[in-house]
Amino acid sequence: MKTSLNSKRLLAGAAVATTAALALSGCSGDSGGTGGDVKIEMQTNFGATDPSLKVLKKITDAYEKDNPGVRIELVPSTDTYEDDIKVRLSSNDIPDIWATHGWSLLRYSKFLEPLDDQPWAKDFNKALAPAMQNSDGQFFALPIDTDVAGIVYNRTVLKDAGIDPTTLTDWTAFETALKTLKDAGVTPVSSSGKDSWFAGNITDFIGSGDFSEKALDGFKDGIFDEAGYTRILGHLSTWQKAGWINPDYSSATTDDLGRALAEGKTGFVFVQNYLVATALGFDPKADLGYMPIPSEDGKPFLVGGEGRAYGVSKTSPNKKQALDYLAYLAQPDNLSELASSIGGIPGLTNAKSDLGILTASYDQFVKPGTLPLKPYFDRVYLPNGIWDTMVTTTDGVLTGQMTPADAVKQMKSSYDSLRG
Repeated sequence: MKTSLNSKRLLAGAAVATTAALALSGCSGDSGGTGGDVKIEMQTNFGATDPSLKVLKKITDAYEKDNPGVRIELVPSTDTYEDDIKVRLSSNDIPDIWATHGWSLLRYSKFLEPLDDQPWAKDFNKALAPAMQNSDGQFFALPIDTDVAGIVYNRTVLKDAGIDPTTLTDWTAFETALKTLKDAGVTPVSSSGKDSWFAGNITDFIGSGDFSEKALDGFKDGIFDEAGYTRILGHLSTWQKAGWINPDYSSATTDDLGRALAEGKTGFVFVQNYLVATALGFDPKADLGYMPIPSEDGKPFLVGGEGRAYGVSKTSPNKKQALDYLAYLAQPDNLSELASSIGGIPGLTNAKSDLGILTASYDQFVKPGTLPLKPYFDRVYLPNGIWDTMVTTTDGVLTGQMTPADAVKQMKSSYDSLRG
């Protein structure tokens, strides 16, 4: 999703770096290669059971067959992917290729090889320029898909409960729908405390369009909108107290959420569209979609920007081969297949994506162009490194262990510290 990175502390940091590096290499996946002259490490940011990883593996196997001297090591994601990458970069133990999870320009560009001179660069989707391209026209990652997200939902569940998602434009209407689902015996909102970034997603999604323009400008200028942030977390506290969050929140995994969504046991999940692919793995006939995010003023919106994207380390000893592999992924057929597996709009204009069951949501909410596409709140308005605090404070509210006021106090402290 997303995402965010003194004598005794230096020693502790070295220990953490070693542990994280071992963890990343220890959980490495094997793309099926049989060895060779060059081994390229690729941090995929796909979970080991993610259907998209299977697609990437198939394409990679074909590449290795055509390039017997190259082996691509596909490494599945861990729950601490963002922190692991931070440690790898700070310790100069840099993967050859890694998923930039929305930060190819703002966080990682100084570590990455510019890609605007690659043969496929002419097909770069200009809609991604604000998020991925610098003032010199350089971009630093191959965009597999353009991230357009909202709230994923089970269409059958909502229809059976008499809920029309197009009417859920403000929080009063949305929370009425949550009560209706609860009364019908369905878990209204599901999230994951185990794959903890899910919690951060909720606050991040809502924050993208729920603050006033004045407040958003203030965030850029060092003014933390405590009242606005308290209001957002207040909604989450209401959901928690009303029993509108899944009871297994603390132990639920991504697969658990996908299964609950597919089986009609939950109504809504604040997550990017890739979860739909996971859900369809449990029930291919599940009727799923995504809807705009409500707002305080009744003006719903979508969130998006850089989706799944991969960059090449500019210091990689295998840079030539890594760029060649990236160019292979960029071939229209391969990129189309990858984008389709994620359920996203391709990041290159010469590729096409079969959105499958998500076509209806795309045609209804995205294609007309009437709804604003807001950038992710934390990427534009919050300082680098605050994501972990956003996750833990949201988690605290969802579990009832923190009040909104306490969570906001911690967020503001982190905000002020990181800006300083």
